[in-house]
Amino acid sequence: MSIDVNVTRNPDRRRYEASVGETTVAGFIDYQETSELIVLTHTEVDPTFEGRGVGGALARAALDDIRERGLKALVICPFIISWLRNHPEYRDLLYNAAPSRVSD
Repeated sequence: MSIDVNVTRNPDRRRYEASVGETTVAGFIDYQETSELIVLTHTEVDPTFEGRGVGGALARAALDDIRERGLKALVICPFIISWLRNHPEYRDLLYNAAPSRVSD
């Protein structure tokens, strides 16, 4: 059962935060940032919200933000690595990915 999740970047805490309702933080992704890339280090979802789409919403929002900012992502978080296996549309953002062999 999916829920309405709002994801924002909190640069003071160096994390993307998923909120449900007005104040409830349902999960977050910790990151480190350089001038060229963002390292996604850890994802955590509150047990109350597990299995309800919070982790996926976090991953998608973080990667969309990285794309909009013209940066690359270095993903070391096991959850996001696993999520990316089912979302190849984000492969171009990966700092450590081999170039695609598919031609247009």
